[in-house]
Amino acid sequence: MKKTTFSYQREKKQNPYIGFTSFQHFRNDELYSDLVVKPENNMTETEHVECYPVPAYVEEKGRAQGYYPDCSVVYIRILWKEFEPQEGVYRYEFIEDILRKAKENDQTVMFRIMQHSTRESDDVPDWLKTKIDCPARPEGMRVKDCPKDPKFLEYFGRAVRAFGERFDSDPTLAFVDISLPGSWGEGSHVDWFTQEQLAKFVDIYTDVFKNTLLIGQTCIPWLVKHSNEKTSMGWRADCIGRPNLTYENLPPRVEKMGDIWKKGHVSFEAYWWLGEWKRQGWDLDKIMQTLLSWHVSTFNAKSLPIPWEWKDKIDEWIAKMGYHFVIDEVETEEIVKRGENLSLRLVIENVGVAPIYHKLPLYIRLKNSENEKTFETDVDIRKWIEGKYEEEIELSIPKDLLRGEYELQIGIGGNGEESVVFATNAMQDGEYSVLTKITVD
Repeated sequence: MKKTTFSYQREKKQNPYIGFTSFQHFRNDELYSDLVVKPENNMTETEHVECYPVPAYVEEKGRAQGYYPDCSVVYIRILWKEFEPQEGVYRYEFIEDILRKAKENDQTVMFRIMQHSTRESDDVPDWLKTKIDCPARPEGMRVKDCPKDPKFLEYFGRAVRAFGERFDSDPTLAFVDISLPGSWGEGSHVDWFTQEQLAKFVDIYTDVFKNTLLIGQTCIPWLVKHSNEKTSMGWRADCIGRPNLTYENLPPRVEKMGDIWKKGHVSFEAYWWLGEWKRQGWDLDKIMQTLLSWHVSTFNAKSLPIPWEWKDKIDEWIAKMGYHFVIDEVETEEIVKRGENLSLRLVIENVGVAPIYHKLPLYIRLKNSENEKTFETDVDIRKWIEGKYEEEIELSIPKDLLRGEYELQIGIGGNGEESVVFATNAMQDGEYSVLTKITVD
């Protein structure tokens, strides 16, 4: 048996499902221009960019003002009324266009349909107002209330079901962010509804989304745990950065989440944006370390420019978010006969803070200048949570495989699915890593 060892080297690309997300923008689109918080206008600076599509009048000069990392995930929020402008009439083509643009930009989508936002124009569908009482936003106030009528959840749940039945099978739709009662769907008025009503509503998500990963709000931990019993529900939290919210309000909620991160994706969203973090003097290092300790996989910085001087720190942060798979060593025979089995022992280390939650196949490939043969293994890479894992693999070498020397290569995904590259110093062949050479005799 021949043993080959490798060491860590940062991945050559941004791997799927992790890292920063682009917000209402696709990969390499423009960034919003930097904004300065002005308390006198009730801090509503970004409410006109909270819904997709972004209005044409919004200034987007951010790439000249700061940095934003590459993003394999695009976070899109749309209004319910954009999806269901008339009762029972769904704009599937609107969603299809979003998924198409994401696929063209080699991104997957994290998606939320919001019942309403904060602006008066970002309200519930007009047709709903003819059926139940729907409050308007009080003059001079930032946050508007949602309807109290339990039928509100029933009508919105019907739209969620229609959305899921149409798009759950689309692999570009990677995550659905559960929308709760309140502005943006973030649960500011969950106390207006009974636990039974809320559980029945969220059960619609778990019933209809069998392939798409779900993400719940930390404002009601019991509901996340309720859903996590049925599916691999993850969780998210916003308002990250502001000290009292990040270090006082949020930790008790995170503690209640327990070990959900081991099978459910964890995502966060910035309070304001990172340029304002710097102006406020918030401790970037402390924020980053706190979120890593909570097993962050994705972070929404809202597609606003990040100060150039923070670039290296942000890149280091992203290199630890989510999963990062290192090939530690491989041990295999140097010669294998056609028609017999090739034994392979792999040691893989996840040096990130979370597993991968999507089941992508692990492939082994034999390749030389004249021939190649790819084997799909039965290894479940989702079990690589943290630390080192040893895999014993047997490959049945075809009797008709041409004799000769081959590179033994390893890859994850591809072939029409998202592909993952290893964080390794091994030689690369496209998105495969070269492990060693063997002779087929």
